[in-house]
Amino acid sequence: MARERTRRGPKGAERYPRRGSGGASLLVNEVYASIQGEGPQTGFPTVIVRLTGCNLRCSYCDSTRTFFDGEKEEIGHLVERISAFRLRRVLVTGGEPLAQAATPDLCGALLNRGLDVSIETNGSYAVGLLPASVMKVVDVKTPRSGSGGSFRMENLEALAAKDALKFVVASKSDYGWSRDFILSNGLAAAGSPQLFFSPAFGEVELSDLAAWILKDRLEVRLQAQLHKMIWGNRAGV
Repeated sequence: MARERTRRGPKGAERYPRRGSGGASLLVNEVYASIQGEGPQTGFPTVIVRLTGCNLRCSYCDSTRTFFDGEKEEIGHLVERISAFRLRRVLVTGGEPLAQAATPDLCGALLNRGLDVSIETNGSYAVGLLPASVMKVVDVKTPRSGSGGSFRMENLEALAAKDALKFVVASKSDYGWSRDFILSNGLAAAGSPQLFFSPAFGEVELSDLAAWILKDRLEVRLQAQLHKMIWGNRAGV
């Protein structure tokens, strides 16, 4: 989908509102209807709200366009734009959506409209700030991502069984690290968040990751990026 690009402004955290700054607006990269490609709601028609800015630089990132490009939009106007798609589900993603202070306010406003709201976040921000009804899909960054060690361990206490932890596996060693993280933190127990393993696009074969999971009898869900299978590796889908 065509988007008007904005001129590059300040880099990093200076580009978007700091956490705690309040305000009723967000920097928005794009809003569009799609089929949700990952996580617990894979396959459902969903409005994708992609916010601007990210504090991490993962090696396999497929949304680098969100680092700087975006337009400021008031939450009320954004909610009206999302509602106009007439879809039940909304996914707030990025970039890193929790890098902006007003993201929990957006989620609350969407819930008040009766929408089913989920968020994809990189695990480096506290998800406990979000409304409890929001489905939280939280990355645990593996060593090969280049952002290992960024996960906030207190987020494990803020997740319910409806929520999810996602591990993007870029090598066999990433797989072993992810398996050990799950077992050492008791995440295979009943009532834990849902667990998803994805192969890093172009780095690990889906069949190899499936074989590793089967060999260890690991109680996780293997997922591919459905939207890329449908439309290819491109923006706006």
